[in-house]
Formats: sequence, structure tokens, C-alpha cells
Amino acid sequence: MDIMQTIKEQIEGNTIILYMKGSPEAPQCGFSSKSSQVLMACGQKFAYVDILSNPEIRSNLPKYGNWPTFPQLYVAGELVGGCDILVEMYESGELKTLVTDAMEAPSS
Repeated sequence: MDIMQTIKEQIEGNTIILYMKGSPEAPQCGFSSKSSQVLMACGQKFAYVDILSNPEIRSNLPKYGNWPTFPQLYVAGELVGGCDILVEMYESGELKTLVTDAMEAPSS
């Protein structure tokens, strides 16, 4: 399967998905650690993909979302952004609202 199709299916198949270095339990960089922490603090389950163990995704995801850095958070199929944006949204309360609303929305 084409890697871009795989990425598309991951994003469409998971309401909340974080592309990060490592895992939420064992992040491999500070930005991934902070991003997964604020996301977990919002209280919703989320999927993640370790880009370090998926080099094809690591090299192609920046083209998919036109976002050059990691981590990358997608909610309801839309790119939210990276670490700085997630922390800012968490501090303002926007991130919790976004992920809660996405999880409570009826599936199409």
C-alpha cells in the first residue's frame, strides 16, 4: 500500500492521533513528551504512531500535512499542529474542548 494512503487511513481511522517520537509512556524527545502530556491531561484516549520506528511515515508525513516538524496532532482528520501550538491550546483550555468535542461527535 502507498505510504500516503496508509497515513490517510490512520488519520481518518482515529479521531485523535499523535505522530510522535517514541510513545506516550516512553517519549524520545522533549517536544513529544510535552505534547503527549498535555494531550493525556485532556482525559481522552488517543492513538499514536512512533515515527522513529516508522521511517516511511517520518519522511512522508511532513508532505501530507504540509507541516515540517514532529510531533503532529490530528483531530477529526484535521492537522492541529505541533508542540508549541498544543501547549498554548492546553493552557487556554482550547485543546480539552477540541478533543472532548471530537470524541463526543457522532461518527459519520
